[in-house]
Amino acid sequence: MFKNYILDILQKSLSKIGIEQREIIIEYPKNSDFGDISTNIAMQLARELKKSPRAIAQEIIDNLEYDANFITAVNIAGAGFINFKLGKSYFHFICENIAGFGENFGSSDFGIGKKAQIEYVSANPTGLLHLGHGRNAVIGDTLANIYKKLGFTTDREYYFNNAGNQMRNLARSIFARYHQLLGESDYPFPEDGYHGDYIIEIAQELIDLYGNKFAEDNTENLAFFQKYGEEWNFKRIKSTLERLNVFQDTYYNENTLYESGKIEQLLNELKENNLVYELDNALWLKLSQMGMEEDRVAVKSSGEPTYRLPDIAYHIEKFKRGYDEMVDIFGSDHIATYPDVLAVLKALGYDVNKVKVVIYQFITLVENGEQVKMSKRSGKSYTLDELIDEVGSDVVRYFFLMRGVNTHLEFDLGLAKEQSEKNPVFYLQYAHARICSIFQKAKEEGIYLSQNHYITELSEQIEFDLIKKIADFPEIIFESYKTLEPHIICDYLYDLAGIFHQFYHNCRILQESDPLRQARLHLANTTRITLKNGLQILGISAPEKM
Repeated sequence: MFKNYILDILQKSLSKIGIEQREIIIEYPKNSDFGDISTNIAMQLARELKKSPRAIAQEIIDNLEYDANFITAVNIAGAGFINFKLGKSYFHFICENIAGFGENFGSSDFGIGKKAQIEYVSANPTGLLHLGHGRNAVIGDTLANIYKKLGFTTDREYYFNNAGNQMRNLARSIFARYHQLLGESDYPFPEDGYHGDYIIEIAQELIDLYGNKFAEDNTENLAFFQKYGEEWNFKRIKSTLERLNVFQDTYYNENTLYESGKIEQLLNELKENNLVYELDNALWLKLSQMGMEEDRVAVKSSGEPTYRLPDIAYHIEKFKRGYDEMVDIFGSDHIATYPDVLAVLKALGYDVNKVKVVIYQFITLVENGEQVKMSKRSGKSYTLDELIDEVGSDVVRYFFLMRGVNTHLEFDLGLAKEQSEKNPVFYLQYAHARICSIFQKAKEEGIYLSQNHYITELSEQIEFDLIKKIADFPEIIFESYKTLEPHIICDYLYDLAGIFHQFYHNCRILQESDPLRQARLHLANTTRITLKNGLQILGISAPEKM
């Protein structure tokens, strides 16, 4: 929004000198004495035009057409930067424009008429959620919020498998603990069993409900234990996610791909398209013919499919639902495997450009510079619930998002526990609460926002800095969408809060008389809306009091 006017006049100037439409990078100079906006387009064109950047910059400036009230000066700096100094009228115009959006500021119609699906968490119901699952959940949920903010019809989906060997191991783990709790201390525990305390908790529940009814080791009893364990785990998973303000629209079970014949249908399609071959009683995907390094097994010699087959079938189902964009959130352990799935989908004729994959790095807990591996409460590895108990859901969400998704995250427990402005979450929330307190005090004094914004009364540089930052909000959301990087919003809100705090300390608000008081109240209110809407995208509360 803020940069659009500059982009427009630059494109028109380039057109006049015979340069076709192209991407122009504009940014804010670190030193505002050089101007409010700067571009290096002249340097980008130097090789193409075989001229010096400064000569190109001068030619661009000579062909610029602009409102002298909006732009008060244009000059060349350094090797060929073009710097623009903006007038008060431009800041007033932008601020008035933002005010017109009201509480919907930041929303866009970019995605109207388009469908998007975000698949995240997707943990199988064999245990409690750990910190890696938590980062997956928060990244996925925030990206879904971004898509929704941009106008997409957004489906949030959880894909899981409640069949196969891991679920059988769950059943046998519960069954072993069940017998041990009934007094058979030497009852063998499965070698690949699940050792968490939650298994003992499930087994004790079964004893409390049914006594020793299931003592016999048979298929029927194990099936019951598997079903009970699955439902118990899923209930806990959903409860944990709810604490993080994470909800999903659809839960898609991998097993339905088998039951509905989708796997068999896919196998036939792969054979018809000559994309598989048999070797050593196994079925192999011809991935080396699809641009990948080597072929991979699709169906083992035992007849059991590898994960690739259901993953391909699942994505085909996504395509059939008519999504314009599909986002998959995976941990870094998937970085070498998901390309196989996309390669097969492409070979089958699907537009894999519609599939966007986010690979996130895992988390290390640190406190006082030392790595923390075990929860003090349980003496075990931290579960997501325990971390939420310790620092709160708002802090967990923000800290999971505050670094780039592909960056290893050091979660500083000491900082997370700080209930002061040192903690970035409290810093943002305090800025919002501070603005709310201004309006509460204004109300007590009988002062209310007027219909007239009186924006033209604003004249201080810090006011213009705040307007400039607020105006970037829609662009920041769009940048997060394009890059699939929610931390961009975290960084933006932190900077916005910092500028607001400077404005608050440097500019009196309620102490002023109208119309300047009204102008500053409207600027403060626009800041509040921006902070609130940004925090909502991150899934974090915006308290009115702290």
